[in-house]
Amino acid sequence: MTPDYTKVHNRFKLEGFHYNHEDLMEVAYSFVKEGYPYQQQLGLFLLDWLDKKDYIKVQTSGSTGKPKILKIKKQAMINSAITTGDFFDLSPGKKVLNCLPSNFIAGKMMMVRAIVLGLEVDMVVPSSLPRIDYEKDYDFCAFTPMQLKNFARYLKSIKTVIVGGGRVSSHIKDLIKDKKPQVYETYGMTETVSHIAVKKLNNFTGDASDNYFTTLPGIEIATDDRGCLVIKAPKLSDETIVTNDLVEIYSENQFEWIGRFDNMINTGGIKVFPEKIEQKLQDKMDGRQFFIHGIKDDTLGEKIVMVIEGNKKDLDTSLFDVLDKYEKPKDIFFTRRFKETASGKIHRAKTIQSVLES
Repeated sequence: MTPDYTKVHNRFKLEGFHYNHEDLMEVAYSFVKEGYPYQQQLGLFLLDWLDKKDYIKVQTSGSTGKPKILKIKKQAMINSAITTGDFFDLSPGKKVLNCLPSNFIAGKMMMVRAIVLGLEVDMVVPSSLPRIDYEKDYDFCAFTPMQLKNFARYLKSIKTVIVGGGRVSSHIKDLIKDKKPQVYETYGMTETVSHIAVKKLNNFTGDASDNYFTTLPGIEIATDDRGCLVIKAPKLSDETIVTNDLVEIYSENQFEWIGRFDNMINTGGIKVFPEKIEQKLQDKMDGRQFFIHGIKDDTLGEKIVMVIEGNKKDLDTSLFDVLDKYEKPKDIFFTRRFKETASGKIHRAKTIQSVLES
C-alpha cells in the first residue's frame, strides 16, 4: 500500500525520538517559535507537510534564471522518496544525516524520506563543514559539493552519500576515490522532485557505464531538437519536463550531461560549451574556484573569458594547452567573491555582470 502524506511511519525518529502526526506538529511549532534559523526552516516545512493540502510550495534555486515558486504534489514527493529508498536500500530503522537547509527541495526531501520510509534522522546546522557526532554511523546522507570536499576525511562514518547542487570537481573526486562509502553524483531539479538519475563517483566497476548517469526506475528520457534532455516521470510530474541540459543518450536509462544550453557560447560561428572547458581545466587550477563565460565581442560575436574567485595573480598560460584553439579564454577576470543564488550555487550571469561593471 502506498504511504499517505497524512501518516507518519511508526519507525520514524527525529533526533532519537519517535513522533506521530500530532506530536510532530507540536515539534514544528516549537521549532518555528524557539528554534535556531535552520530549525525554523524545518519547522515551517513540517507545518506545510503535515497540513491538509495535497501540495507544498517550493522555490527553485535561481541558478539558471529568476527563482520561482512551484506547487509540488505531496504524493509526488512520497513517490520520489520510495524510489530513492528502494534504490539505496533505505529500509525502516536506517539512520540518515540531514545537513541541508529545509527551504529547498533537497533538504525537504531528506525529511520526507525519513517520515515516509521510517528512517531515524539527525539534523545538523547546514554549513560548508557539517559538525556531527563522529562516534555515530549513518546509512545515508546528502551533501553539496563544497560539503563533500570539506567532509571527505570523515566519510567512513557514512555508508552511502549522494551529492548534488553543483559541479563535482576533479579535486573532490580525488579526495573520495579511495573511500569505502559509496558516493554518487545526482541529477535532478525542483521540477523532478529531487534527483531522477545518479552516477558513481568512486568504487567503480570498470564498466563504461560508470561515466554516465543512470535513471531511477519509472523515468523515461529523450532529447528535443536542441539536444536537451526531456523527462517523463508520471509519478513525479503530470507534465513532460523539457530541460535546458544538453545531453548524450547512450541507452534507455543512461545519459551523459554535456552542459547548459543557455550557457552555450557562439564564438566566431563555433558553438562552445563552458562546462566542457571547465572540465579540462579543473586539474590545472589547484582547487581554485573559476568558471568560463561568453561576453559580447564585435569580431567574434561572443568571446570566451575566464572568471576566477580570489586575489589577482599571474597565471601560467600553459595551463590552456589542454584546450583547443577556439576554447582558449581571450580575457581573465578576478573577483573577490562569486555571486551566489539563495541555495549557494554560483550565479554566473550576476557575477560576470558585476565583474564587467567594476
